[in-house]
Amino acid sequence: MDTLETRELKYFLAVAEELHFGRAAERLGMAQPPLSRAIQQLERRLGVRLLERNRRGVCLTGAGEVLLDEGRAALDAITAAARRTRRAGGTDRPGGSRNRLVLAVKAAASHELLQKLLDAYAAEPDAAEIEVLPSGTCEQEEMLRDGRADVALMHTPYNSLTGFDSEQLLTEGQIAILPAGHPLAAHKTLSLADISDIPDLPLARWPRHGTYPPGPGPEIHDQTQLAQLIALGRTMAVFPDSARAWLWAEHTAVPLTDAPPIVTHIAWPPHSRSLTLAALIRTATRL
Repeated sequence: MDTLETRELKYFLAVAEELHFGRAAERLGMAQPPLSRAIQQLERRLGVRLLERNRRGVCLTGAGEVLLDEGRAALDAITAAARRTRRAGGTDRPGGSRNRLVLAVKAAASHELLQKLLDAYAAEPDAAEIEVLPSGTCEQEEMLRDGRADVALMHTPYNSLTGFDSEQLLTEGQIAILPAGHPLAAHKTLSLADISDIPDLPLARWPRHGTYPPGPGPEIHDQTQLAQLIALGRTMAVFPDSARAWLWAEHTAVPLTDAPPIVTHIAWPPHSRSLTLAALIRTATRL
């Protein structure tokens, strides 16, 4: 049979991500024996071995790797369909509007552009309610795929536009955001090499796909935490030039001469047929 059940995919993904039946069963809130039987039944139905089991643990076969990637995308699509359907019916939150779009944005980026977009769209006849959903680095992609957002402002080269439709809105340079009292803050410009390895001022680390990159800098959870740590002289960060809008008096922004330009796009799922979304995109492209 070619048909897969959502329950089966959830079971398989838990085992494939944990690579341990015991941890996967605990994560799913079930006993281990029925989980093992469910995976064996799935393998029999598909006619392929998905997992190799030995004394050292569990590892994925080539077929298992394919189902891991495809299964994640399939569950995201199912979750997105449910979330967007409930949002369209106004049942996703108490008192929810039936004419509402969720716009995912990277916290602190493109502030001026975002304000212009919201103001211009609000002036349109029959404008929908726009809920702005701030996110961390690269989270906009996941929010679009799993239905938490209907549309997003995304920034290349940091965000991937693969699998989305998009329109380019803005191109800008990058800045280093430093504690105002740091010696580097007195420079008119800096290079990426200048800020790559400063023992007393490590670069802040944002999560990508749920994990933090290695490095000595602090793990950042939100913009307020980042702003405070920079003000205290504990870290620094690199942002698009438009991030100047949220700087504190204790911060200094220095242009980076060799950093790649940041291009802001408005992006959305390619299968969307929402007239409300189309109206927002038209407004964005006219800015």
